[in-house]
Amino acid sequence: MSLLRRSTQRKKPRHGRARGVGRGAPSWGIVAAFILPAFLLYTVFMVWPLAQSFYFSLFEFKGLARGAFVGLRNFRELFTRYPVNEQLPRAFLHNVYFFVGTMLVQNTLGLLFAKLLYKPRFGKRFFQTVYTMPYLISALVVGYLWSLMLNPLFGPINRVLKAVGLGALARPWLGDPATALPAIILANAWQWVGFPMLLFSAGLANIGEDLREAARIDGASRWRLFWSIELPLLLPVIGIVTVLTFIGNFNVFGIVWAMGGVNGEPAGATDVLGLVFYRTAFRGGVDAFGLASALAVLMFVLIFGVSMVMVSVFRRWEENLR
Repeated sequence: MSLLRRSTQRKKPRHGRARGVGRGAPSWGIVAAFILPAFLLYTVFMVWPLAQSFYFSLFEFKGLARGAFVGLRNFRELFTRYPVNEQLPRAFLHNVYFFVGTMLVQNTLGLLFAKLLYKPRFGKRFFQTVYTMPYLISALVVGYLWSLMLNPLFGPINRVLKAVGLGALARPWLGDPATALPAIILANAWQWVGFPMLLFSAGLANIGEDLREAARIDGASRWRLFWSIELPLLLPVIGIVTVLTFIGNFNVFGIVWAMGGVNGEPAGATDVLGLVFYRTAFRGGVDAFGLASALAVLMFVLIFGVSMVMVSVFRRWEENLR
């Protein structure tokens, strides 16, 4: 009895509290310690520059020296001041074209690869790694590599076309206004195809096998199973991928700058809003800083507004399918 009594006394927790109680709920101090670094970085590099852009867009500038308050004059001059007023509509249409082309190529291939790699088979992890590695590379590096491959003199793409008897298709891909932007879209899709593939793979994994098995018992073919079961259940993922693709393609700069230059060559065929902003800010003259800030604000409002509309539309579609 004395040994039992001593053993029981040793097991009593100190301060009258059982060990482990409260371990599942970390203190706010620990939570703040993990969140604070990311919050500070996001504030310094995202929120603060955005707020500065709003502020600068309301003033005139002489170089980097802030001048008088001008209200919305910079926004008005975006559509009245040469050459920005001529470049903006063209660049906006190119961004729309860039987004639609990327949606059709990148996200369609991402869904196809996710479907092909869905079932566990030999080499699945290897191919997933291969498809996702390019978007870890800088867009400038990717653009430079594709510029070399598309070079009309020594690029491997034209050489392969000539070697297989398709020499008539060989051309200066980045020097022809008809093919320059599609070539950059393909290069951009090659870089980012792994991102939608991962999201679609996760979406396919979340679909219950009982639904697929019930459809097979009812005689559904593979195409019918995909079209009637899997694709509708992937709608939330499709919505996320579409919104992220829109945001990324209306912010595109690096790969277009690397492959088409700062002026969107040839003859402005690859000009986008990011390039117009860059030229306005750094080549538009000593009084163009406020104008460039106004363009940045306009791009933010456009991207944010359209993204919210897309989210609302996809939510409504998702609710209708329930």
